[in-house]
Amino acid sequence: MHKIVHTAIAASLALAFSAHAAKPVASAIVQEAPLRAHLAFLSSDLLEGRGTGQRGGELTVAYLENQALAAGLLPANKGSYRQSVRIAGVKAQPQDSSVSLVAGGKPLALSFAKDWVWAPGDAKPVHDMDAELVFVGYGIAAPEEGGWDDYKGLDVKGKLLVMLVNDPAPTGAEPGRFNGKGLTYYGRWTYKFEEAARRGAAGVLLIHTDASASYGWSVVQNSWTAERFQLADADLGTGMQGWMTDASARALFSAAGQDLESLRAAAEDKSFKPVPLNARVHGQTRAAVRTLEQFNVAGIVPGTDPKLKDELVIYSAHWDHLGKQGDSGDTIFNGAVDNASGSAGLLAMAQEAVRHPAKRSQMFLWVAAEEQGLLGSAAYAARPLWPLDKTAAALNLDSLNFVGAVRDVSVQGSERSTLGAAAASTAKAMKLTVAPAHPDLSGGYFRSDHFSFAKAGVPAFSVGSGHDWVKDKEASDAKRKAYSARYHQASDEYDPNWDLSGMVQQAQYTLNLGRMVADAPAMPAWQAGDQFAKARAANK
Repeated sequence: MHKIVHTAIAASLALAFSAHAAKPVASAIVQEAPLRAHLAFLSSDLLEGRGTGQRGGELTVAYLENQALAAGLLPANKGSYRQSVRIAGVKAQPQDSSVSLVAGGKPLALSFAKDWVWAPGDAKPVHDMDAELVFVGYGIAAPEEGGWDDYKGLDVKGKLLVMLVNDPAPTGAEPGRFNGKGLTYYGRWTYKFEEAARRGAAGVLLIHTDASASYGWSVVQNSWTAERFQLADADLGTGMQGWMTDASARALFSAAGQDLESLRAAAEDKSFKPVPLNARVHGQTRAAVRTLEQFNVAGIVPGTDPKLKDELVIYSAHWDHLGKQGDSGDTIFNGAVDNASGSAGLLAMAQEAVRHPAKRSQMFLWVAAEEQGLLGSAAYAARPLWPLDKTAAALNLDSLNFVGAVRDVSVQGSERSTLGAAAASTAKAMKLTVAPAHPDLSGGYFRSDHFSFAKAGVPAFSVGSGHDWVKDKEASDAKRKAYSARYHQASDEYDPNWDLSGMVQQAQYTLNLGRMVADAPAMPAWQAGDQFAKARAANK
């Protein structure tokens, strides 16, 4: 029902590409008019905020696949532009649950949302819990970090693990451990849940502090009391995943006969060993669970080189936002900057790439459910439409520059691979400078769709805007700063008075960089020792 392209149309597009490939290659210049038109429509009230599992999301996918066809992209999935992404929606039902923590033989008085939150990580509606609690420090097993192992061989199967977020801090003796001041993937809560599941744990409770999480408890409350989404076809998580406030953790450890601050200090050293707590989780958890289908949208520009055309460069952007929420006032979260801008940028880029193909093939990929945890890109990486070992790079666009033209470009994360040199060369050719790198304190590299590709071994990063404004630095800085109040709010709406010169510039840079990668003799490679290099080697 969803296929809008049949074999005859696909064949005619292929013939058109063959004829076009014979023409001399000219410059692919991203045009502002189509970018602006796509941006205005994608962020309009008609698409209702492009919500996951909502009518606006369905309309968005239909628009993207028709625009991909109009641009001349070939369907990437056996005659279709769509790739199915099966998602499980999970909402904890604390009012119907009887679960509690017991420490030192006495139940703790913990209130859901106020003191702790939890939900099933395996999309099962009911769990009967009876498990010992064990403190496992940061919950990290990182052989490349001098053999760091917070588990020390302990069998944690069937246990509820309590752990710290972030990763161990650098020391005077080891200033570069765990990337120094920057966060590594080991510090992300998603890694901690994944590692616990791999070891067969019954669940995980993370200890929240504003400093270690880089956001307040209200962020955790808002996320974990609403419906949460996860891939329905992915590896199962643990039966309980959740967080607890620092005050609740202190009360738990004290009742269990332990001192949290002493154990925090011990966890900073790789000699740390897991500490069983005199505490258990008892009772039953219940959750409402539903399954829904969303779609990635993908189109191809075939390569022109007889050999290199079997390899691919991906340009990605997420099409979803927060949809419709609430019962009064402005209920539509339009997501103009985040990320109608990136989706519109890809459409404008695709239009030019079709006219000027490269030696390698190029894919334009609009992924679903980024706001729900990079689910669309994770689904693609799990079931790629093109072999991962033949995928040269993934360049992602998320929240483009709506302020104005700049003299620099942000390529944070490109230094992890030889993409860094290509990024610098592309900037120089466009008379741009590369914005100085800075410590990734909040783990931004792990929070956008390029990360799903990096985990799968594909060199990847998100192209960001610089901040060296060409016009009126003070006013431009203020305009950019003011957006933080609109981020993930209903007020992130398109303004027809926006100067899109910076947005066009960012899209052009990304297309130029992708073209350089697509025409290069060899595919990019991870830097020696990078944690994602192993996944690349495993794909070969």
